[in-house]
Amino acid sequence: MGLLDRINAQLAPPRPKNLSLDEYASWFSFGGTQYPLMQTTYSQLDQERVAWTAEWAAKTSGPVFSLVLARMQVFSQVRFQWTRFQGSQPGDLFGTPDLAVLEQPWPGGTTADLLARMEWDASAAGNAYIRRKASTLHRLNPAWVIIVLGSQENAEDPWAAADTTVAGYLYVPPGGRPQFFLPSQICHYAPLPDPDRHFLGMSWITPVLRDLQGDQAATEHKYRFFENAATPNMAIKFDPQVSLENVKAFKALLEEEHRGAANAFKTLYLGGGGDPVSIGSSFKDMDYAVIQGRAESRLASAAGVPPSWVAFFEGMQGSTLNAGNYDSARRRFSDGTMAHLWGNAASSLQPILTPPKGASLWYDNRIPFMREDAKDLATVQSQEAQTIAALIRDGFIPETVVAAVRNNDWGLLKHSGLTSVQLLPPSSGQEPAPGFSPGTAPGPAPAPANGKEVTRR
Repeated sequence: MGLLDRINAQLAPPRPKNLSLDEYASWFSFGGTQYPLMQTTYSQLDQERVAWTAEWAAKTSGPVFSLVLARMQVFSQVRFQWTRFQGSQPGDLFGTPDLAVLEQPWPGGTTADLLARMEWDASAAGNAYIRRKASTLHRLNPAWVIIVLGSQENAEDPWAAADTTVAGYLYVPPGGRPQFFLPSQICHYAPLPDPDRHFLGMSWITPVLRDLQGDQAATEHKYRFFENAATPNMAIKFDPQVSLENVKAFKALLEEEHRGAANAFKTLYLGGGGDPVSIGSSFKDMDYAVIQGRAESRLASAAGVPPSWVAFFEGMQGSTLNAGNYDSARRRFSDGTMAHLWGNAASSLQPILTPPKGASLWYDNRIPFMREDAKDLATVQSQEAQTIAALIRDGFIPETVVAAVRNNDWGLLKHSGLTSVQLLPPSSGQEPAPGFSPGTAPGPAPAPANGKEVTRR
């Protein structure tokens, strides 16, 4: 123990020796009163089993890792800025010095590193916790965080109270001293809510654990196939007169010479009394690729990732890879899965920042993944240009027209009060002279040309 640790130990207020960790976590001072609070994570057994299973799946299952990687690669591309919402639409984006903590969350870190950590924890544990300390962000292990609930109406059972709120977060590392943090100190990112536990997130892997077990069983079957024989399952039928000792000796010799992938397709020589019989089904008979491919599709559906994006079996069939279907899958992934994750991340990070008055944290989606094909982009720009030209001709102020088209918000349009000549009421048939504006007298008639008088029309 260092000098500072000994000084802190002396200055720290005494705590009861008989207060267990569960008892410590179940009490909190809220509004000047001691309230018993509930540990909102899983129970000890369930928490370890579910968290270990989801984290283990993300690290050891090829399909699950591919899905987490696909989400993480796109999720980590955005950058965050401030915006002021105009109605339901975000306005122009702008930055402030306070956003520097997101641009460099820790020494050598970037926004992409921060978002990658948040996505990994959200996929594996359902929750990501980021602590802000001065100008540095720190990732907290989700397995060591307890959400502390409080209530002023039902202190005995705050989880069942009508005014349940998050009182804070308790960080309990193994063998370390528990630390309590206020909600303003923690970014809690939980994009998929747990239906049974308020304020707690759930991993998208949890609902498909059974499908994952089936995929793992199929992979294990394939592994055992190559490990044991690399040929169809085979039984050796012996004549009843062959002794047990001879059968055991033949078994040992057969496994030594023909077991394993390295010994596949060797010629099998049998003496008298032995008759090989093929049993079981081959991969072709049981349609192995289709069975495992459907399990992969269910995993992709839970992750919100199109199967074609991660080259899953069913995502590579038929017309799935056609240009139109491929673009549709990309838009579904960006407009559905990614837009939800980005918006949730922005709202979760805002409590640890200082927003300007009336501003909210938002994301800038001008990233490579969101770019349309050149042909589609040219078509969209051509239609926007036609819309801008038509609105300006009809008397709308050009600056407001551009803003309305860019933000897809027609509420930004402002009219100049001038209308097209086609909308003017019938008159004497004379047109305004060049440079004429309402409220001014018409200018002199043009000078004669070639000795002939020029009349207005």
